[in-house]
Amino acid sequence: MEENRYLTFALGKGRLARQTLELFEKIGITCEEMKDKNTRKLIFVNEEEKMRFFLAKGPDVPTYVEYGAADIGVVGKDTILEENRKIHEVLDLGFGKCRMCVCGPGEAQDLLQKREFIRAASKYPRIAREHFFNKKHQTVEIIKLNGSIELAPIVGLSEVIVDIVETGSTLRENGLEVLEEVCALSARMVVNPVSMKMENERITRLIALLKEALSQPV
Repeated sequence: MEENRYLTFALGKGRLARQTLELFEKIGITCEEMKDKNTRKLIFVNEEEKMRFFLAKGPDVPTYVEYGAADIGVVGKDTILEENRKIHEVLDLGFGKCRMCVCGPGEAQDLLQKREFIRAASKYPRIAREHFFNKKHQTVEIIKLNGSIELAPIVGLSEVIVDIVETGSTLRENGLEVLEEVCALSARMVVNPVSMKMENERITRLIALLKEALSQPV
């Protein structure tokens, strides 16, 4: 493999990208171009380290990585589970922590405990289906929504929702509560399988440096 090949990173837009870049700075990798909020650039380059970075919507990051358009991606565990792409998950970055939960009004708990037929609204139909069908063996109708998930049980579209919970304040404000925890979530680093073979030394060294940085007290 030629020495001047760039490693390309796809970062989930927003807070995940900012926290990833802060972590990278701890191990001496910077990308000053990305700090310019007025830039219209799509690709940002660190020539010294031979690295390229671009920002993408969370659900697109695993796609870029699977198809080799990016060697490495940083994205939430929720997206990895939902997209189910052929990629290697190599590191829990420890930030962006939250939970995927089944939520609803308190009276919906009875339906869950008795494992009766239930309707669940979610932005994450694959995760919801896996939880109800494969883990709980409960008959469920999954209703895919793209926003304002909390509205579904309030207007009678579903009995429960499956969604990300950070503080739970939005749930409480709408008379809903966490009924079951599906899984813990956080930001993860993912790698294209071919890149892992072709650039094993560079990627393995990067992972080791990041692990060391993550182990240091904040």
